[in-house]
Amino acid sequence: MSNPSDPTGHAALPPRGGVRVTPRSALVLTLASIAGLLMFLWPLLVAVEPQSRQHGPDAPFVFLGILPIIIAVVLAELTEGGMDAKALAMLAVLSAINAALRPLGAGTAGIETVFFMLILGGRVFGPGFGFVLGCTSLFASALLTAGVGPWLPFQMLCSAWIGMGAGLLPRRVTGRREIAMLVAYGIAVAYVFGFLMNLWFWPFVTGVEVGHHDGSISYVPGAPVLENLHRFVVFTLLTSTFGWDTGRAITNTLALLVVGPALLATLRRAATKAAFDETPVFDEERRTTRPEPS
Repeated sequence: MSNPSDPTGHAALPPRGGVRVTPRSALVLTLASIAGLLMFLWPLLVAVEPQSRQHGPDAPFVFLGILPIIIAVVLAELTEGGMDAKALAMLAVLSAINAALRPLGAGTAGIETVFFMLILGGRVFGPGFGFVLGCTSLFASALLTAGVGPWLPFQMLCSAWIGMGAGLLPRRVTGRREIAMLVAYGIAVAYVFGFLMNLWFWPFVTGVEVGHHDGSISYVPGAPVLENLHRFVVFTLLTSTFGWDTGRAITNTLALLVVGPALLATLRRAATKAAFDETPVFDEERRTTRPEPS
């Protein structure tokens, strides 16, 4: 049934609030994503020696490099009026929930219990909120599970992209079709996450060989990009795709199917009650003035 208040005759769109992506924040998000993508791809463009410890010394510098980007996103939203106190409170609550959920799986056998909340949060509150939620959730969970290491900035960025992508999905899809869309998205990002997380460390692992594959699948410094990509794809398929990544995809699917509809309704109800997008209006006619003393 169409909403009578909607002149187009379509059903009203789900509530949307939390963070408005302004032109400046959109630019910051784009630049952060480009810089982050280069963090993953630069070994394919620059010849480096595959030493197991080479990535250790530069990881802290990468971490320091991504933090200003995350801070810039938050500041851009705040200064543009895109993130108010209510949105920050919601961000803190969802980040704490994700931090508490992650130890339930922590990636064991591919069981990741953090991504479905990122998808739902990004879906309801938008791409800007989803980006920041991905960063804060993984950072908080790493502190809680003692998972701080050179992999953390890469996990944070991948999770930020997952939350942002969920916020960019078509808004007019509702009902069962929306759940089906989110499930398909959850499956896709499960494999993309594994692909990217393999890419960050693969160039620095030496002598990678598997018994049922002829030849090495290690990174070759200075080799053509397509040749190294072929080696990497084979490496990922044989070591990750059919195991950890598939487990992650199954976890996302089950979580979104079982609790997705209820959590979507809850988050949208919270967004509506918080009235993120509404501006307070003062009724001048109802103002009363105190009588002047005689």
